[in-house]
Amino acid sequence: MSLKDQITEDMKTAMRAKDSERLGTIRLLLAALKQKEVDERVVLDDAAVVAIVDKLIKQRKDSIEAFQKAERKDLADKEAAELVVLQAYLPARLSAEEVTAAVKAIVAELGASGPGDMGKVMGAVKAKLAGKADMGQVSAAVKTALAG
Repeated sequence: MSLKDQITEDMKTAMRAKDSERLGTIRLLLAALKQKEVDERVVLDDAAVVAIVDKLIKQRKDSIEAFQKAERKDLADKEAAELVVLQAYLPARLSAEEVTAAVKAIVAELGASGPGDMGKVMGAVKAKLAGKADMGQVSAAVKTALAG
């Protein structure tokens, strides 16, 4: 079963359970998936679905931060609940050590050195670790690897 099919099944389950918060988040995710399919006239594979989930999670994290600064705990809590639902659709994340090891291997493979090669390395790392690691964490690991 594809990830998209799993999300659709989870929506049906949430409808039957009358879990309105979970249902709302899943519908939001399905709407984002459908929008991407319609805009680009493609059928999304699991990697593309994970990329969209990642994007929605980043939006939630940014919103939580903004709401906390504005002292809107109610809105921050709502976003945090959505974040938990969305994170269930991501594959297991790599640990910080695994990310660092993967980045070092890619830097060595490309023969990159110095901050000037950041773009080249990030392109290769994104292709290899998409959906498996937080890109903020990956970026920091790349900077460290190129500086050292």
